Amino acid sequence: MSAVEPLGTCPPHNPLGHTVELGRDRPIRLDCGIEMAPVTVAYQTYGRLNADKTNAILLCHALTGDHYVADPHPITGKPGWWIDLVGPGKVFDTDRYFLICSNVLGGCMGTTGPRDINPATGKPWGQTFPVITIGDMVRVQARLVEVLGIDDLFCVIGGSMGGMQVLEWAASYPDKVFSAIPIATAARHSAQNIAFHEVGRQAIIADPDWMGGNYQEAGLRPHRGLAVARMAAHITYLSETALHRKFGRNLQDRDQVSYGFGADFQVESYLRHQGSTFVDRFDANSYLYITRAMDYFDLAAERDGVLANAFKGTRTRFCVVSFSSDWLFPTPESRAVVHALNAVAANVSFVEVQSDKGHDAFLLDEPEFHATLTGFLEGAAEHRGLRRKGNSPP
Repeated sequence: MSAVEPLGTCPPHNPLGHTVELGRDRPIRLDCGIEMAPVTVAYQTYGRLNADKTNAILLCHALTGDHYVADPHPITGKPGWWIDLVGPGKVFDTDRYFLICSNVLGGCMGTTGPRDINPATGKPWGQTFPVITIGDMVRVQARLVEVLGIDDLFCVIGGSMGGMQVLEWAASYPDKVFSAIPIATAARHSAQNIAFHEVGRQAIIADPDWMGGNYQEAGLRPHRGLAVARMAAHITYLSETALHRKFGRNLQDRDQVSYGFGADFQVESYLRHQGSTFVDRFDANSYLYITRAMDYFDLAAERDGVLANAFKGTRTRFCVVSFSSDWLFPTPESRAVVHALNAVAANVSFVEVQSDKGHDAFLLDEPEFHATLTGFLEGAAEHRGLRRKGNSPP
């Protein structure tokens, strides 16, 4: 669709996704002080909105994700990033819940971002795109939810950068979030993570084809820099144990080292593949802007330096999840969120899932994690009064 959905409607499932234009009548004010209008948002839905509009779940994607949660990706053809969890009878039961996932502001899969045309100039935004924050992303999502005619969400859930969005939702729109599941995330980006992001950004900027961010006008793509940024980031998504189990020091298609700088080792070949395939589906400027948004995220800084202030008076039910081998967003950062919630007597449960798969475990087959999600959603649904298909009790 190319126009705003009529309020209160439930758009039918479309494997290519939907788009909606926001802000023409009410511009969206960004944290940097700029008002944006219009803003196009690409989103996907699964399941159907019930008559009371009480079964909507917002799925928030991570840094390099998008709204293709359970559909083949239109560029890569790969399955959706949570395809194992979304569907009839699955963790996110589409016979019971109405799922929404939108590409974030600044993205490159249909939502307004740096590679789109700036209506004021008729040229791609490039580096003239305003610097955005996690709060801006959530502000746009909230406007989308409003346009869909949904007053409040049954649940907001996401991992990594998606988890940051969950925390921002709970802090900024507490009356619109019945339950929240922040996964493998933190209330602020650490110095180490900012450092990793800066390495990736500098790899992109150092690519001669970046052209000061104006590569589109020149008909170029800084694919080498973006590939290196992806390679460096991908290492942080895994654990040493997972890398060793998968690759060890095994050689790639050879019996001995080459005494050169080709991909002698399987792990080198794997990272090069990750980098080369990433550039086919992601925009370099979007990578710069979205990583910067994560760097700026700090819920406590916005509230007199006290994280608990972000959740004062909250009635949201929380389930905070971390993974034991995640060194990108380690468990102590999740515990800090839990302690802040405890300080304001919030309804919160916490689970550290034992896994050796690293940060990306929330995207992989982890039975304990899936059971945690199922159990929490069942309890929240009971308190929400949601019934299963056929009106049997939750």
